[in-house]
Amino acid sequence: MKLRIFTEPQQGASYSDLLRVAQAAESLGFDAFFRSDHFQKMGTHVSGLPGPSDAWVTLAGIARETSTIRLGTLVCSATFRHPGVLAVQVANVDEMSAGRVELGLGAGWYGIEHTSHAIPFPQLGERFGMLEDQLAIITGMWSAPEGATFTHNGRYHSVEDSPALPKPVQSPVPIIIGGGGPRRTPRLAATYAAEFNMPFQSMERFREQCDRVRGACDTIGRDPDSLVYSTALVVCVGANDAEISRRAAAIGRDPDELRTNGVCGTPAEATEWLRQWAAASAERVYLQVLDLTDTDHLALVAEQVMPHL
Repeated sequence: MKLRIFTEPQQGASYSDLLRVAQAAESLGFDAFFRSDHFQKMGTHVSGLPGPSDAWVTLAGIARETSTIRLGTLVCSATFRHPGVLAVQVANVDEMSAGRVELGLGAGWYGIEHTSHAIPFPQLGERFGMLEDQLAIITGMWSAPEGATFTHNGRYHSVEDSPALPKPVQSPVPIIIGGGGPRRTPRLAATYAAEFNMPFQSMERFREQCDRVRGACDTIGRDPDSLVYSTALVVCVGANDAEISRRAAAIGRDPDELRTNGVCGTPAEATEWLRQWAAASAERVYLQVLDLTDTDHLALVAEQVMPHL
């Protein structure tokens, strides 16, 4: 099992905060540093200061200040960027990172951040249609032979005679698709994804949705084991009960609730819980780190949990 660090900077983080955590994660041996793609905080328990940041601008900066850790989004909203522009942005950052980028892409869900930033927020069915067109265009532009143009006539997005440049360093850039939809999500994951992510759900729900994705792979003749299956869970690990309670309080959560819904406890307890997730077919776990000031937390997990997985 690989452990990845996942941050939510819309809750309150500067670029410097993100860079510090990414560099700490790299030095400690975590597999990847990921961030969300949101333009407004969630909930009233955080200030959201200094304000939101653009996912690909910050990842570009981090790419130049790191050398080995993988970088990506969990996940970009298909409503935020036109697909041709996103294909260029991701390819640029892939080159800036020497081929370490992964693109998580979803339909978007948080309506208020759209209305507060003049971004259209259509109904769910249209957003899924936009997502499907985006996936077709982005992967098509990246895979088109050099010197050839690319055309896609979609319902929501179309391109005509695109030069399909630049090409990313990786061929292909891994795409991550996630979520709990019973039909369209598994089909899109089977068609386009290198990784399927089912975040913040019970182990039972994780197994059920992964089985749907495997079934969708069988339907199109793809080997279900060619995908990586992953989850995301909030992390709160401490050397003792006092430290666990302190870390839970810092993010406004209850330790008992976190033991049920996250990775919470002593290093030994966290290790055992993650081993159960591995047995449920989770090959990667994105540890949602909500207190970006506490790099000692990352060190504890890296030193006393990660070696035992």
